[in-house]
Amino acid sequence: MKPIIFAALLCLAAPLPAMGAGADWSRYGGSADGTRSSTLTQITKDNVKSLAQAWTFEMDEGGDPQTHPLAIDGVVYAYTPSLKTIALDGATGKLLWTFDPGIAAKGAQRGLTWWSDGHDRRLFASCMHMLFALDPATGKPIESFGTHGHIDLRKGMGRDPDSFYLSLTTPGVIWKDMIITGFRTGESAPAAPGMIRAFDVHTGKLRWSFRTIPAPGQPGHGTWPADAWKTAGGANSWAGMVIDTARGIVYAPTGSAVNDFYGADRKGDNLYANSLLALDANTGKLLWHFQGMHHDILDRDFPSPPVLLTVKHDGRMVDAVAQPTKQGYLFVLDRVTGKPVFPVTETPVPQSDVPGEVSSPTQPVPALPKPFARQALNISNLTNRTEVAHQWALMRLNSFNSNGPFAPLKVSQSTVVMPGFDGGAEWGGSAADTKRGILYLNANDIAWTGALAPAAAAHSLGAATYQANCAPCHGPDRKGSPPAFPSLVKAVQFLSPDQITGMIHHGAGRMPAFTQIQGETLTALLQFLISGEDAGPPAKQEPGGAKPQPYRFTGYKKFLDPDGYPAVAPPWGTLNAIDLNTGDYLWRIPLGEYPELAAKGMVTGSENYGGPILTDAGLLFIGATIYDKKIRAFDASNGDLLWQATLPYAGNATPITYMAGGRQFVLIQADNARDRKAKQGAAYVAFALPQ
Repeated sequence: MKPIIFAALLCLAAPLPAMGAGADWSRYGGSADGTRSSTLTQITKDNVKSLAQAWTFEMDEGGDPQTHPLAIDGVVYAYTPSLKTIALDGATGKLLWTFDPGIAAKGAQRGLTWWSDGHDRRLFASCMHMLFALDPATGKPIESFGTHGHIDLRKGMGRDPDSFYLSLTTPGVIWKDMIITGFRTGESAPAAPGMIRAFDVHTGKLRWSFRTIPAPGQPGHGTWPADAWKTAGGANSWAGMVIDTARGIVYAPTGSAVNDFYGADRKGDNLYANSLLALDANTGKLLWHFQGMHHDILDRDFPSPPVLLTVKHDGRMVDAVAQPTKQGYLFVLDRVTGKPVFPVTETPVPQSDVPGEVSSPTQPVPALPKPFARQALNISNLTNRTEVAHQWALMRLNSFNSNGPFAPLKVSQSTVVMPGFDGGAEWGGSAADTKRGILYLNANDIAWTGALAPAAAAHSLGAATYQANCAPCHGPDRKGSPPAFPSLVKAVQFLSPDQITGMIHHGAGRMPAFTQIQGETLTALLQFLISGEDAGPPAKQEPGGAKPQPYRFTGYKKFLDPDGYPAVAPPWGTLNAIDLNTGDYLWRIPLGEYPELAAKGMVTGSENYGGPILTDAGLLFIGATIYDKKIRAFDASNGDLLWQATLPYAGNATPITYMAGGRQFVLIQADNARDRKAKQGAAYVAFALPQ
């Protein structure tokens, strides 16, 4: 890591510079209500053009932590790609301390949690399934919390902790003396059953829990097969939560049930998967729920934290919660009752023809706001970048099943999913002007495709394990769908068995860990990955603990033209300002560039990962774009671009802003993990006005 002068500081207590009130970014999302907004105004619309790089903290490793840091009393708290926790001087970027959890890990680690009662202070950091309570001054674990400073989040789930993957990729939220958490789990069986839990910040003891897959006698149990609660997985809250501190209500979005694309073994609406839950923060009691997708078989989980704000509707002020979705909808609900502010209609949708599947006859569709991403692919919105690309896209479209946003996957025919499997909205979150009731949201607007295929019986343990756990992303032939899902045929030529094992057990990039694959099963999987031959020890009846399914997902595939660009017409990514008082769009602009296309005068937008932040000076800061590697400042009132700077890597994380040493900083974590053709690396980059 650089700066290099840090070795002597690793075990020493670092002084915490004192700062004034209102200068911090002390919560994930900026505030308890998740508005990603700041009252700071030192950087204005007039002087933002002078913003310059103030410091950079380079990390000598690649990866994709997607970290949205904290900044408290002039100190920045963040993660490295290998999920070490670090503290940096917010004014200079100098390393103050490092905490190494002793776990080899990679992948998303989006933020940390701060708690203080005015006397005691604790920094909650996570690595995989471990939640640590650290002393913010030294980075050392607080021994009184859990077992020597940590708790294992896999425990207390009612299942063997070694049988599933679990990771706290988005930080918990604080209510009084509790930290409330969800988690990420696998997207194929076996997977952890969704659970939202509150732990004592002092001891780590469980205070309450809410099961998202109801047991007998609990509301919602009838939306699953009778015994599903014993074995079903997913429906987990991974995207992040917010809290109404005046009412003591925590709002938790949930993900899809496992398996993502074939649900014959989970007939019913599957509450509380794909839902926004309002829970009593004191007890975990369910106050209300809103399900955004019934019996999801398209991986349409809620992808980002909701936002709390107040809007004027039908002549009265309404305390609302706004929840973006992958399908490009924005549900705006009364945060006390859960009732939609704008009408939501249960709309008939295409039905699955896959044997055994029973899809939902209707899905909820809001009248307003209108979708922030296109809902279908047709001739009118195919690429016209070149005539060759257009004709290629037209030929491919004619072979697809393209029937709108709820078209279920078919067997042996690719189905268009638009917006794609990543959304629409994604994990970066939205910013809000709470005074005016305006939401600022960035979105992807490209098509992906997916299909099902009969699951051929695998004879060997290695092939069966691969089919159950790896094939959904890397395909049945191990060739993947580069660049997002790399070819394993090529990867095994450059990686040692130990390196492959490390990736299996600890994850990498968007790939989750598969900690349950051990021993004989691991050996057999490694043999299959290297040889591709269905040979070796015979398959067990339930490889990896997963029940065999008659159909398998053939893999995620972006609809790209032969030159590697989206095969749909631009914009491919947008930034939107939505008036939630009326449901109207105030402005909408393309976000991001492909440099080589921009040089030709093409305004396209691009895929973007990471969200915006808003300041009281009326500035909207966002990185997010993959290929141009820029961070930008827009005028929040009209979307005009006021400033931009090129980062050393893509800013695929949500920035923060804070004060340190009398200066307002804008800080973003950047890496090139999503652009494998670019030089790999990661850094924190801070900007400020010249001194």
